[in-house]
Amino acid sequence: MKELEERILAEGKVFPGEVLKVDCFLNHQIDPILIGRLADEYYRLFREENVTKVLTIEASGIAIAIMTAARFGVPMVFAKKSKTKNIAGDVYSTPIFSYTHGTTYDVMVSKDFLKPDDRVLIIDDFLAVGKATQGLIEIVKMAGATLVGVGIAIEKGFQCGGAELRSRGIHLESLAIVDSMTDDGKITFRES
Repeated sequence: MKELEERILAEGKVFPGEVLKVDCFLNHQIDPILIGRLADEYYRLFREENVTKVLTIEASGIAIAIMTAARFGVPMVFAKKSKTKNIAGDVYSTPIFSYTHGTTYDVMVSKDFLKPDDRVLIIDDFLAVGKATQGLIEIVKMAGATLVGVGIAIEKGFQCGGAELRSRGIHLESLAIVDSMTDDGKITFRES
């Protein structure tokens, strides 16, 4: 998606350790007009899949996922990173290692919100090595639901996550695929 690539080039910052910071428009301060356009694109890409739920993980994917769910007219569910008093009853839970935070979280979704007849679209802001996405896929499987696809705003194409998911036959649509980043801030994108 050309608009997203242009925003990354104009406002994104590259930090050591292959970190791409886009918090000024995507995942801290959020540009709702851009997020709406991302949601429109996910709707275009997945509209034939009869999506019944959009699933993400807290917190950075929530804005994109809620706008996408609104386009589909379905509920959005997010996996929580810690069990709180307001999660009553049984949950689907799986450990996920966060590359960004350098720690493992047990993420969970209440069994009330994912059912075997659901057709689930996973939406998230980033895909690097793919641990968060794989954890969400595991939760979909635990629920007996059908995974219809994965929508990612920014994929780090030079890391293994996207290739691994595609090799498993998962319908993955990334709106911007970064091919390379240098410490001096140069970013290149995969041709679409």
